[in-house]
Amino acid sequence: MKKVFCKIVASILAVLVLFSTLSFTVDQHFCGSFLVDSAVFTKAKTCGMEMSSADSTEASITKESCCTNKKLEVKGQDELKQNFNTLDFQQQVFITGLVYAYLKLFEVSEPDFIPFKDYSPPKLVCNIQLQDQVFLI
Repeated sequence: MKKVFCKIVASILAVLVLFSTLSFTVDQHFCGSFLVDSAVFTKAKTCGMEMSSADSTEASITKESCCTNKKLEVKGQDELKQNFNTLDFQQQVFITGLVYAYLKLFEVSEPDFIPFKDYSPPKLVCNIQLQDQVFLI
C-alpha cells in the first residue's frame, strides 16, 4: 500500500513539473472580425485576402488589409534549479547548517572509553536473596 501511494505521488509530481515547464504558441488568423484558422505550434492558414506590397503597383495608393494575425504565447518556467549564489547570507548560513547537521547524523562515532571493560564482575559467595529472605512470587 505504501509503495503504491509513493508511486502515485511521484507520478503526480512528475506531471506537475512537466506542465509547469511546458510552453506553447497559439497562432490565430482573423479576416475582419471572423476567426478563419487557429493553430497550435504551427502557423495558421490564411484566407487568401491579405495584401502584399508586391501586388500594389502604385506607391501612393495604400489600402489597409482586413486580415489580422494574433499570436498567443504561453511560456513555461525556464529555470527549475535555484542558484546558490542568488541566496542572501542568512539563507546560505541556514543551508550550510542544515547540511552539516544532516551529515553529522551518518558520522560513525567511536564509543566512549570504559575503564572496567576488561574486568569480570566479582563472583557471588552466597545467594543474596536467601540471605535477605527476599523471594519473587
